[in-house]
Amino acid sequence: MLQKFGFSQYESKVYETLVSLEEALDATTIVKYSGVPKAKIYEVLARMIEKGMVMDSISEKKKLYAALPLNLAIEKLTTEFQGNIKQLKKNKNKKKLLDDRVWSLKKDTSIRVQSKHLIEEARKSIRISGWKDDLMEYLPLLEDKEKDGLNVEILGVGALNINLKNLYTLIPAKEHDVLERFQLIIVDDQKVIFACVEDDSWQAINTMSKSFVKIFTEFFYHDVALTKINEKHYDLLMNDQEIRTILMKLRY
Repeated sequence: MLQKFGFSQYESKVYETLVSLEEALDATTIVKYSGVPKAKIYEVLARMIEKGMVMDSISEKKKLYAALPLNLAIEKLTTEFQGNIKQLKKNKNKKKLLDDRVWSLKKDTSIRVQSKHLIEEARKSIRISGWKDDLMEYLPLLEDKEKDGLNVEILGVGALNINLKNLYTLIPAKEHDVLERFQLIIVDDQKVIFACVEDDSWQAINTMSKSFVKIFTEFFYHDVALTKINEKHYDLLMNDQEIRTILMKLRY
């Protein structure tokens, strides 16, 4: 019966021997009556003591072992079993497996629908960047989310008329002809959609990969930093030919 509670065969034999004889025994005697190998007996006894099923004592320089009385052992095992049941009930919610897959999306209508859904699901924070006219569709929803207490940060390429606390605006230089359309949404530091135009059509990736979330979050703040630097030191940057040349090579 003890084996059904997770005890090994040797542990069960040791307990059965001690509880049946109803007296304290030394290791040699336990080996004799239990059939547990002598080489294993001290290891088994140590485990049973650790589990509270066996007690040990020193008598006349000899170490003796006695079983926890059967009625107490039953009460102990019953209490532990009931405790395990309660713990299982507390942990009944299944742990979600980490989904680090990267999904590809195509077609601008599909990307917009999934982007809007991602924003609607946000519970803590939203970081979004993209071109002004591409972001217009999400602006009312973003305003509502901020009113609900979410931290909303938006970086727009082109001036946006929106009431948000954390709004950053990038006005591209006229000669910045390599700048391409893109859209980045990061929700709750857990989910990302990044979309861009390739060969005149929108393509995107959708992922919960921690590595990609971290990379795109840094990408977002890289753009925010560049926007603030450009805003405060525009003349200095544009008049420095080396820096100007590098800035004009940026695609996003």
